[in-house]
Amino acid sequence: MSSPGPPGSVDDGHPDARVAIFGPNPLLTVTLEIEGGERQSIHFHAGGQPVWVARMAACLGARPVLCGFLGGESGELLMPLLEHVVDGGELRLVPTTSASGCYVTDRRSGSRELLAMKLSDPPSRHELDELFSQTCSQAIACGWLVVTNPLPAQSLPLEIYGELVADARAGGCRTLVDLSSPRLDSALQGEPDLVKINDWELAEYVRGPVSTPQLMRAGAQRLHDGGARSVIVTRGELPSLVLHEGQFTQLSPPPFERGFREGCGDSMMGALTAAWARGESFEQAIKLGAAGGAANFLRRGLGGASREVVEELADQVTLEAWPATGDPGKGAAGRTDPSGAVARRGSS
Repeated sequence: MSSPGPPGSVDDGHPDARVAIFGPNPLLTVTLEIEGGERQSIHFHAGGQPVWVARMAACLGARPVLCGFLGGESGELLMPLLEHVVDGGELRLVPTTSASGCYVTDRRSGSRELLAMKLSDPPSRHELDELFSQTCSQAIACGWLVVTNPLPAQSLPLEIYGELVADARAGGCRTLVDLSSPRLDSALQGEPDLVKINDWELAEYVRGPVSTPQLMRAGAQRLHDGGARSVIVTRGELPSLVLHEGQFTQLSPPPFERGFREGCGDSMMGALTAAWARGESFEQAIKLGAAGGAANFLRRGLGGASREVVEELADQVTLEAWPATGDPGKGAAGRTDPSGAVARRGSS
């Protein structure tokens, strides 16, 4: 059983656990689809890593507090969509002179094709200072903080991630990090409570292959030695590696074959954080996290699902010892070796 949470955590019976999310760049998404045979439709949503984390956290009974930038014409369109995402939570959005990012995708053929994308310019020093202070104060008030990547990835100074984690933890806040290197390297200096990372990002972090169970275990241990108190390494449809309190375990999601990968890892983080903030044990929280990712896989990759579906899927999630030899799970031969030469692949 986990120890009692910091200020802001509540019992499972109370649905108002608050979770701050550092999400610098929420996005406006436009998607073209075919519905009902030949009927074309156009969908407008708020999207991106912090949005998918926030949406699933809200679905699992938490009140997300989304901290990010908002600006321009796309920002005006994005605001009401974000209000719908947080669903009883809060928005702490810093106005910027740069327009919020936007992308257009075409799914009319059945596969996802990116047609156009326009990302935000880097913020000014004053804009960044405001976002940092807003996020830090909200994190301490909530007791829980999730730190996500900016987009473009290089738009913020690296030191901000380590400083944010360190300052939030100094205020009694539990911090959960879902970053890729070199932002991850900075965040580790603040000693986050949990790092969730996929196998491609782990390969980038260790600057070498993690294609065997032994190499992946060594990579997770290196993250722990670098400052992460607990580690989860996801591998798409294969079991995840979990390092917690010195123990290596494998977390196996329901074995679905057809679905949508976009936003699954972020949905996992949202569900996990919400459950942990509600007072669930770490073990139950990561099971609900895996179920949240699986529920998103069954949808159109928008980071949402009903709480009932997630909780039912959690019964199909298993947590057992990481084997000393052999590769956990099935289908490993079908995955490309995550050698670190390939950039982040989705959010699995």
